[in-house]
Amino acid sequence: MRRIGIGIIGCGNISGAYLTAARRFPILDVRALADLDMNAARARGKEFGIPAVEVAALLADPGVEIVVNLTTPPAHVPVGLQALAAGKHVHSEKPLGVTLADGQRLVQRGRELGLRVGCAPDTFLSGAQQTCRKLIDDGAIGRVVAGSAFFMCPGHERWHPNPAFYYGPGGGPMLDMGPYYITTLVNLLGPVASVVGAVATPRRQREILSEPRRGQFVDVQVPTHVAGLMTFASGAVVSVVMSFDVPRHRHLPIELYGTDGAMIVPDPNRFGGQIEVARGAGEFKPEETLHAYANGNFRIIGVADMAQAIVDGRPHRASGDLALHVLEVMLALQEAGETGLSVAIATRPERPAMLAIEQAGGSLN
Repeated sequence: MRRIGIGIIGCGNISGAYLTAARRFPILDVRALADLDMNAARARGKEFGIPAVEVAALLADPGVEIVVNLTTPPAHVPVGLQALAAGKHVHSEKPLGVTLADGQRLVQRGRELGLRVGCAPDTFLSGAQQTCRKLIDDGAIGRVVAGSAFFMCPGHERWHPNPAFYYGPGGGPMLDMGPYYITTLVNLLGPVASVVGAVATPRRQREILSEPRRGQFVDVQVPTHVAGLMTFASGAVVSVVMSFDVPRHRHLPIELYGTDGAMIVPDPNRFGGQIEVARGAGEFKPEETLHAYANGNFRIIGVADMAQAIVDGRPHRASGDLALHVLEVMLALQEAGETGLSVAIATRPERPAMLAIEQAGGSLN
């Protein structure tokens, strides 16, 4: 089997999850780690037995075919462009960029160079989400006409060791958590056509409650409560709330309502979870998860799918076009909230190909 060389730039909090999950995909050969903070790169390298190198050395390594960009949001596009210039395919952490123009530039540059651009989240490839996709495609609840998507918490300063970037450019609940929910909805329902919204920023400073910066304050430069309505090209209308200002609630992550029933979709930031379907006006009943990648954390599956797509010569699923659409929707929701106007969405990506049920062994071809 041909293995694809991977280099990871950015050795912060999320890199451990990527490196742990990489062991589940034999096609991935993680060859090097890099970070502007070489101490962080060396610490991760020691933990996982992978060489730590300077960024320039990683980009110059002919054995690295895909660069996985795990830097903070403002660096996603600059680092991605560097990797493309070095002749590497790129898979970025979410969001694709901080501005729509930057995201467009990254996707367009990849297209010009004949290189692949991909982006998290890849949790829509999870067993639970893929089974939901099959149920919807098979008409289990009829035509989806409405739905809701909620992520609400008191803020990431409770647990993250360095939470300031969540409240700066490229941060906030919409650009941080919105990608999971909106990517999942686009995978299930197709592209969004227009949005309306409302935003709020109740506090201009947040106190850090986690170590090692407990007691320090960070400035809030972005909306921390974003609410809106997304009208999909299919006609479905879905309400959405992303918030760092809610201490507790009882909303489920995603519910979808169709002409012939309703569905409870599990947390799109996880790979498993219980699917429930109500057929007609009946009660919600548990639905069996049919697809693989439901038991565990596979938070590099989008990179593995890109690697397999390179071998197979097919499109990869967690694509730059999909991520650009999601970025446009998220920014439009914030724009609509600030202006009070409805905002049309220009991009129209195709829904990613669904994984086959029989891939219980973990194959992505």
